[in-house]
Amino acid sequence: MKEIYKNVQSGMKMIILTSLLLIASIAIFTYGVSKNLDIPAIAGTVLFIAWIFFVFGFFTLQPNEAAALILFGDYRGTVKKPGWLWANPFYIKRKISLRCRNFNSDKLKVNDEMGNPIEIATVIVWRVQNTAEALFDVDNYIEYVEIQSESALRHLAGLYPYDISDNEKHLSLRGSSDEVSEALKAELQARLGKAGVTVEEARLSHLAYSPEIAAAMLQRQQASAIIAARQKIVEGAVGMVEMALKMLNENGIVELDEERKAAMVSNLLVVLCGERSTQPVINTGTLHN
Repeated sequence: MKEIYKNVQSGMKMIILTSLLLIASIAIFTYGVSKNLDIPAIAGTVLFIAWIFFVFGFFTLQPNEAAALILFGDYRGTVKKPGWLWANPFYIKRKISLRCRNFNSDKLKVNDEMGNPIEIATVIVWRVQNTAEALFDVDNYIEYVEIQSESALRHLAGLYPYDISDNEKHLSLRGSSDEVSEALKAELQARLGKAGVTVEEARLSHLAYSPEIAAAMLQRQQASAIIAARQKIVEGAVGMVEMALKMLNENGIVELDEERKAAMVSNLLVVLCGERSTQPVINTGTLHN
């Protein structure tokens, strides 16, 4: 539904008019009774009833609060101006908050892109933007936000793996929090926009492997970290060996044949890649004896 902005009367202005109506009804009724005249007495009574009717038109709105006006089942507009106001007493005034609200989802057990069971939860900051859609396009917009948020979170979890190794360029739930949060916000907005809701922020508040596989996945992460570290060490060691051979050759410090180069490369790799510190061995002979 299209939201219609409705202008209403100021409460201060209408209290003056209703006060004059009350004074007039009392004066006319008193005059009719004192003079024993039926018409003024009846007129005063009618004006007093009208005054009671007009009193029911007063209502107040706080900042960031709105009221949808409904007349005999027909939506006539929305008032968003805060203060003491007056509108047609026949209007049903359904108030709705326009303030930001938080939704903290429960921990959901889902599967990531790789099929691994994980636990995931989210925090969503949202607010009502279109009061007509929020009130009339869905039964309960708050429940709608909760249900659609959990559905979007389940769908999002299946689009990304929980984690990836350092040398991979793909997005992951654990390593790409900013990108994942933006994707979650976009999907939530597409879902919740039908209920007149604007998503201000969406981010993951909890992410972990399910308890039944947490220990195994921790070992897997540790193994992957060790392998990645070893790869870096080997890459660095090979570069240092290459640089050492190049400098020895360019500076003419020593001439090495292929056998001596192989021995030097082997020794340097052992020194650079070994986990324990090496013990120097003094060779008093040559490689050939």
